[in-house]
Amino acid sequence: MSLTLYYHPLSSYCMKALVALYENDTPFTPQFVDLGDERASAEFKKIWPIAKFPVLRDAARDRTVPESSIIIEYLAQHYPGKTQLIPADPELARQVRFHDRFFDLHVHEHMGKAITDRLRPAGKNDTYGVEQAKTKLATACAMIDQGIAGKIWVMGDAFTMADCAAAPALFYANMVLPLAEAHKNTAAYLGRLMQRPSFARALKEAEPYFAKIPK
Repeated sequence: MSLTLYYHPLSSYCMKALVALYENDTPFTPQFVDLGDERASAEFKKIWPIAKFPVLRDAARDRTVPESSIIIEYLAQHYPGKTQLIPADPELARQVRFHDRFFDLHVHEHMGKAITDRLRPAGKNDTYGVEQAKTKLATACAMIDQGIAGKIWVMGDAFTMADCAAAPALFYANMVLPLAEAHKNTAAYLGRLMQRPSFARALKEAEPYFAKIPK
């Protein structure tokens, strides 16, 4: 196998890349990275000095591809499969990229702020920042709730990169802001995502690590 994914199962952005790989049964070697391990972290930094995952390494093309969206774009270009994650039509592709950015910037980022704050040492929490993040997350979820109404996936019937981004972002957002309380369409959409075999597989692999997330 020429593809290696450097990742951690608990990472939402890694889940996003995994969903894309699993959607098309793309052969790859998973390389678990524990940034808390000094040796593992040092080895990973040789590949990507910024030390943020996921990172895809394509030995056949001698390419190192960081960032989840770029990884999915790369897979769509060089390793396409039955699920066309990036539409061929330029206008539809632009819309998919917009929604992908929306989930990353307005859901991923804010839920990440709230969840990672739980990992801070006692007395070092950013209560004000977390409240701001929750407010922004609620706004984003309300927009998603309106946009997903009457649709199966973000773009309608087709599962795309936008859904790869939405799946882990909403899964973790639901821990911060229970979706069923005020965003029923979004909650139903998350339910469909969790039943999608590609995301269900990523969640199953992450299960042993969920206990690490403070309540």
